[in-house]
Amino acid sequence: MDIRTDLALESFSADELPDSVHISFRGSAFRITEIIIDDDSLLDSTGKGKGRYITLEGERLSRFTEDYRLMAQELAQELSALIPEGEILAVGLGNNDITPDAIGPQTAAKLLATRHIAEQPDCFGDFLTSLRPVSTFAGGVMGQTGIETAEIVRAIAAELRPAAIIAIDALACTDINRLGCTIQISDTGISPGSGVSNCRKELSEKLFGVPVIAIGVPTVVDMHTIVRNLTGKNINGELPNMMVTPRDIDRLTERASQLLAFGINLALQPTMTFEDVRGLF
Repeated sequence: MDIRTDLALESFSADELPDSVHISFRGSAFRITEIIIDDDSLLDSTGKGKGRYITLEGERLSRFTEDYRLMAQELAQELSALIPEGEILAVGLGNNDITPDAIGPQTAAKLLATRHIAEQPDCFGDFLTSLRPVSTFAGGVMGQTGIETAEIVRAIAAELRPAAIIAIDALACTDINRLGCTIQISDTGISPGSGVSNCRKELSEKLFGVPVIAIGVPTVVDMHTIVRNLTGKNINGELPNMMVTPRDIDRLTERASQLLAFGINLALQPTMTFEDVRGLF
């Protein structure tokens, strides 16, 4: 049966790892699992190619907790290790009109855009002009624009020439216990919609010529997977299927996108404190 997941953590068993896959654990505010894949030999079987996949698991992201500051800072620390120096283009993938798919656009809307500040140094103070140049963009999905997102991003990247691209998207998972509780970061790019079998052109270093760091939160799981996990039985693939999302998806999308924005802003602008970033919201 086709397994629909974007999470590398769900593609491998820690007890039976291929020789090309290495796994390690760490974390404080989150339970962090890092999977490193040495080559592309597992790309066809798992959909996961060479690169680093970092999974942060915690409490439901729809809730505010006392560890919120630590969570944002730990997320920023993990991101910082993947982001090169230089100008960054942050892209919010997904459809803002469909709540489970709106994490990308809502996160992009909360990011601090600074590229225009660097281009007009006489209009801003020393602190602002010292910030890393960042551009943000959320252009909708192909069903809204008629244009592949990868084509739009490639055109923008050709004009801006960023050092790297950060792509933010909603993800799919197979374990309902990870739904809305997990953040995945990878340095391998992303194929929008792959977890729901709606693959579009990938956003990757191969296409753009610069690193593409993907970050997202699983917001959907398909019904066949839920039934199989609960009963232990395979489901007839010809039976109708549907994607299931948490009933508090509105709150999850709002708060998860805020946490992602906190982490990304802190990672991109290390001279800013948590209080500085909180003042943006």
